[in-house]
Amino acid sequence: MGAVSTDAGPGTITIEQVDATETHPLRAQELRQGRPLEMDGDDAPYALHLAARVDGDSIVGVVRFHPRDCPWRPGEGSWQLRGMATDPRVRGLGVGRALVAEGLVRVAARGGDLVWCDARKPAVGFYERIGFTAVTEEYDLRPVGPHIGMIIELPIR
Repeated sequence: MGAVSTDAGPGTITIEQVDATETHPLRAQELRQGRPLEMDGDDAPYALHLAARVDGDSIVGVVRFHPRDCPWRPGEGSWQLRGMATDPRVRGLGVGRALVAEGLVRVAARGGDLVWCDARKPAVGFYERIGFTAVTEEYDLRPVGPHIGMIIELPIR
């Protein structure tokens, strides 16, 4: 699949599949302070890295999806959403929503029937608004801090 575009308040959001290394600058800025930029499985052939641009400019959002058993719903067809980050300058403009929506479409096309994530506590509301359901109590995911386990079933109804 190529790039997918959608109109946003400030311009057109384009979502495209990229190499893991293209996600590293935004990951470093928003998620990985003091930790390696690479995450286990980044280079796996099945890892799906997506990036968002507004009006074709620099990358302002990133996310990775990869097949991985869900710790709360055992079974085949589970994918993990990980490494989700948006540039603070574009938060609230639909970039994160567009990234996840396109990722869910691509995961479903690859046979996925469930996507799960360890959502940072401040991001739980974002995931709930786009259809994820909290399935755990709060837990500490070191060294990052409080998280909530969340899932969304595919296809989205």
